[in-house]
Amino acid sequence: MTTFAGGATASDAASDRLARDALTVLQPGFTGTTAPDWLLRRLGEGLASVGLFGRNVATAEQLTALTARLRAEREDVLVAIDEEGGDVTRLEVRTGSSFPGNHALGAVDDVQLTEDVARELGRRLAECGVNFDWAPSADVNSNPGNPVIGVRSFGASTDLVARHTAAYVRGLQAAGVAACTKHFPGHGDTAVDSHHALPRIDVDADVLQARDLVPFRAAVAAGTKAVMSAHILVPALEPDLPATLSRRVLTELLRGELGYDGLIVTDAVEMKAIADTYGIERGSVLAVAAGADAICVGGGLADEGTVDRLRDALVGAVRSGDLPEER
Repeated sequence: MTTFAGGATASDAASDRLARDALTVLQPGFTGTTAPDWLLRRLGEGLASVGLFGRNVATAEQLTALTARLRAEREDVLVAIDEEGGDVTRLEVRTGSSFPGNHALGAVDDVQLTEDVARELGRRLAECGVNFDWAPSADVNSNPGNPVIGVRSFGASTDLVARHTAAYVRGLQAAGVAACTKHFPGHGDTAVDSHHALPRIDVDADVLQARDLVPFRAAVAAGTKAVMSAHILVPALEPDLPATLSRRVLTELLRGELGYDGLIVTDAVEMKAIADTYGIERGSVLAVAAGADAICVGGGLADEGTVDRLRDALVGAVRSGDLPEER
């Protein structure tokens, strides 16, 4: 048995490395407007990203102090937020957003305005120490009864959504905030909210190529730093697994066919579309195996135990051979 200084064994060192690697994959949330001790400890142990929600934001000054505290623990931490403007705001959760949402921007259809709005929103986020935004929504709102996208989409026209998605990506990233374009391969034609159940999109591959994938191609061409996967079943692409858990969707389609080489982030794994069938632990392992680089969790589950469970599940999957260590 190989031992190191202090009596640590090679096995101990390998375990520590696996635990650290597993933490780098997670993008958890937390409760409160200050960073809890457990979160700061995990940053020291390898956690590389933190997600913020409305419950974490009181004022711009408080948010700036919070992100500074996170960076004091890990200078290169990725601080993400779910800020779309319009109806989905965290920065101005107590008053409502002063920024137009996607539907309003699409209705005006001024691409330069969309880019300018995104740049100003990005500037405000960057001033507060946020460097990653789970936006924009590139979903084509082809189902007017969609319960979860709706006004979060730029509209029902593929061309319009593609143009404004690219403009939004350019604007955010010009301000120094990474865009995370969502929800791949397109959540616009759903009649079910994936927070509550697994939506199914029954259209053929030609429709998906001509309608839903076009805005994501535009985002990739615009240089989006990240793409968020959708918890949706699209049998034309993958008959058995939700997109978030599908290698065909994340690796073969997004990386292979679309030529995307940035970060792939899952939508929140505690959403029932994943959690009710697979559980958050198995769902996270399957997502990473499929090609996801980061596991978003914390909109509903925002505690130390959740982070530890997911870390341990990933480590266990590597040890059992279910997940290649290089993933």
